[in-house]
Amino acid sequence: MDCHTSPPGEFRDFKRDDFEETWIKVAEGRFGQVYEVKVKLWREKCALKTFDATLCANVYRKIKEELSNITKLKFKYIMSVYGVCSEATAVVMEYMSNGSLNKLLANHNFMWPKKFQMIHEISMAMNFLHCMKPPLLHLNLKTSNILLDDHLHVKISDFGIMHWEEGMSKTALMECLTARGNINYIPPEVFTQCPDSPGTAFDVYSFGIVMWEILTQQKPYTGCSVTKVLLQVSKGKRPGLEMIPEKRPQECDELISIMKQCWDGNPWMRSKFSDIVRKTEALNELVKIPGLISAHRNGDAEQKSNNPWMFYPMHKVSSDGILSMLSKKDFSSFRQTVKGEDVHMQFSGQKSLLHFTVASGDAESVKHVLSMGAEVNCTTARGYTPLIIAVLKRFYNIILLLLEHGASATQGDEDQWTPMHFAAQNGDDRTIRLLLEKGAEAHAQDKAGWTALHLACQNGHETVARLLLSRLSEDAIVEHEQDEGRTALHLASFYGHINIVKLLLGRVADPNVTDYSFSTALHLATEQGHNRVVRLLLINEVKTEMSDIRGYSPLHLAALKGHAGICRQLLSNGANPNSKTDQGWTPMHLAAIRGHEAVVVLLESKGGSVNVKGQNGWTPLHLACRQSKSDVVEKLLASSADPNIKEDSEGWTPLHIACASVCFRSVINLLLEKADVNAVNSGNVTPLHLAAQYGSLPIVNGLLMNGADRTLADSSGFTALDVAQRCEKWDIVDILKNQS
Repeated sequence: MDCHTSPPGEFRDFKRDDFEETWIKVAEGRFGQVYEVKVKLWREKCALKTFDATLCANVYRKIKEELSNITKLKFKYIMSVYGVCSEATAVVMEYMSNGSLNKLLANHNFMWPKKFQMIHEISMAMNFLHCMKPPLLHLNLKTSNILLDDHLHVKISDFGIMHWEEGMSKTALMECLTARGNINYIPPEVFTQCPDSPGTAFDVYSFGIVMWEILTQQKPYTGCSVTKVLLQVSKGKRPGLEMIPEKRPQECDELISIMKQCWDGNPWMRSKFSDIVRKTEALNELVKIPGLISAHRNGDAEQKSNNPWMFYPMHKVSSDGILSMLSKKDFSSFRQTVKGEDVHMQFSGQKSLLHFTVASGDAESVKHVLSMGAEVNCTTARGYTPLIIAVLKRFYNIILLLLEHGASATQGDEDQWTPMHFAAQNGDDRTIRLLLEKGAEAHAQDKAGWTALHLACQNGHETVARLLLSRLSEDAIVEHEQDEGRTALHLASFYGHINIVKLLLGRVADPNVTDYSFSTALHLATEQGHNRVVRLLLINEVKTEMSDIRGYSPLHLAALKGHAGICRQLLSNGANPNSKTDQGWTPMHLAAIRGHEAVVVLLESKGGSVNVKGQNGWTPLHLACRQSKSDVVEKLLASSADPNIKEDSEGWTPLHIACASVCFRSVINLLLEKADVNAVNSGNVTPLHLAAQYGSLPIVNGLLMNGADRTLADSSGFTALDVAQRCEKWDIVDILKNQS
């Protein structure tokens, strides 16, 4: 399509002649180059990312196929893509003058407020992608794909490069990622036996590593080989926290906590970007406010504040200006100098003088500014009132002062987070008491339906939860739900806060209520492995057979996660060991596929069937062989699993699958239990055919020693020898020829 006629936002295929002749190379990567070009008609700079036609033909083709959707994505922190230039095998994108974050981190020293801002903007971009239906996974998030504009604001790029396709192997994904230099950003579940396809937790892990790079301005795992990185990460090791500078704002500790949760080894324990973005927003707002800055007035060291890095000049003022006085803690001069017009001045981000004065922590100065007519409920661009600032900083005397001067205890920010929400998030029961006395609503909900009680339960703030429960009606406790339909009991159970669970159950919280995924509190506590919470819920007569949206009961989840103790509790309370999910999987199937042998043994002892068929007729033994879980194979066979049972679609026996999975131990265990060494599937393929195809010499020898017939031909007329020759497995060819 001609770029002269294409409307904005529509896919374009630019011609070389659409650009001026001068192309300036600005970057070079593994698979191509990036040029600064200028579109003749627009008179606008663009970035042209070329792809090596020989190395990246398939990648470019896939990008081109997806581009019609990508060009429609418009968001402040997402780099715009305008189209392609097929003549140059290139993608045409928005030009970012400051290049990649990867280069800037190596060449510039960033102040803390800028680091906080960049982290928040990246989380905003990722939250935007994940909020799409279905979520758009990046799978390629790293500092070289985070670009910065003229004003050092972030834009995410290359989110259309990597794709997970149905049937794609983890090995293929690993190869693609490693080839792109992404080894530091790959979560451990990708290179382990976890069968799940990559989800949003993949990007969250990568974001955690990016956070570390921004905070330290270092590269993770420096000097380590790919193999060593994989080994360290799989063992739970992460980049060292000791490399984060010791001189840092107090708020940085909360960022570090977020980062550690992002790179948790368990993908289910990682935060969602919808939660991350709210936390980074609050922290970003805090460090922008010059509440405390260093001051060496007349060389007096005692004038230095505790947090010299907090100052970030959002509005230009002279050194003897009113903000400078606040920042130097020269409050007496500030009160003598401030004028009426100063009180009504608006600074960057719509901050008022009252916001800055509250952040300084001096109650007398706050009282003075209020007496001069400052609007007590004025808001910043994000809706923060002076009261919210005081609550965030826990300035109790200023909180009380503002409330006495008419500050609204119910006024929220742009997301309708009230002072109560912020206090509950921080576990600040003292502030909550003050707010409740001044008319704050204990049951106030934000835009996503979250109440202060939800936040207290999520974060384990028991004292706050007790206080709020004393002010809430029973209906409010039971009925209020957040954006995923979860009640306070769901959240307390999910995070394992047993004392809060006790409180809620004692206040008639319904243990059987479901969220929008039809999960009960028992589902969530079970999945996270919180044994004590599960025990408490069972005592309170929670139903064990309720199924979530996938048809999973709590026992399915316990088996999948390998929580043997919880499985035992559930089975003792009536859970059915042979219940099936919507795909026909029993708890035994799920335990087998994950290699949880203790759970397999427990389920079998409680009546779980080892020969039950699930989707496509697969038994637990088929799944264990497929995943090379040889210990589980041994346990299943010892429990009378049928080694010759065939799955329904192609007639594969467990021995076929063990050979295709190249698991020698499983093959030997099956042969010891009289597996049919010459069994054929629907294509007349024998285990020997598969062993020859996949090139496993020990398995070929094992099969031959146990009577495998090398003369059998598949439906195409090929023997195992023919297969080995076609696949160039010459050592196996020699063995089969010598046996003839």
